[in-house]
Amino acid sequence: MATSTYALLVISIMMPIFLSSFVSADPDLLQDVCVADLASDIKLNGFPCKSNITADDFFFPGLAKAALTNNTFGATVTPAFVTQLPGLNTFGVSMARIDYAPGGLNPPHTHPRAAEIVFVLTGELDVGFITTANKLFTKTIKMGEVFTFPRGLIHFQINNGKVPAAVIAAFNSQLPGTQRAADALFGSSPAVEDVVLTKAFQIGTKEVEKIKAKFAPKN
Repeated sequence: MATSTYALLVISIMMPIFLSSFVSADPDLLQDVCVADLASDIKLNGFPCKSNITADDFFFPGLAKAALTNNTFGATVTPAFVTQLPGLNTFGVSMARIDYAPGGLNPPHTHPRAAEIVFVLTGELDVGFITTANKLFTKTIKMGEVFTFPRGLIHFQINNGKVPAAVIAAFNSQLPGTQRAADALFGSSPAVEDVVLTKAFQIGTKEVEKIKAKFAPKN
């Protein structure tokens, strides 16, 4: 009887440890670096490591100067993700610079794999995010101030001022992903059926087709 009791005790202690080895990922890096091999045909959750690395794999100058904002929305995102900075592979962080013309908008979008924090370099922005309960949290932020956006929630920034603005954004993912709400619904390929959009937005087919024309995928 004593032997059986001891065996059950050992099993009760060891079983969670045993199971955790199957369900838990490594909490830390297993090597110093794993520079992404962006040209590899191997598909996995992230990027495989390349062997011939240099200091340039850990360097990206793209955030140093303002980007042009002469586009539809008057705003341009310059990413510094693993796809631009291969040395970020496995680090779990990335950055971006966003430049806004007066009146420029970074349209409502989500980052499915990361939370975001923005630091205002210049100008002033009205920013906000919407919870799953459809509650809007909004704020006006100025130079030197920061604002955070929860992972996966729809958010936006707009420059309602008369001068250009810019922010540096940081993410807790090497590749946070960006999905603009309007592009996803009205510019997908193949297209979302009109009946879905007419019912969802309570508008007519003509209105749906008109909006789709503005977001049609560019070949």
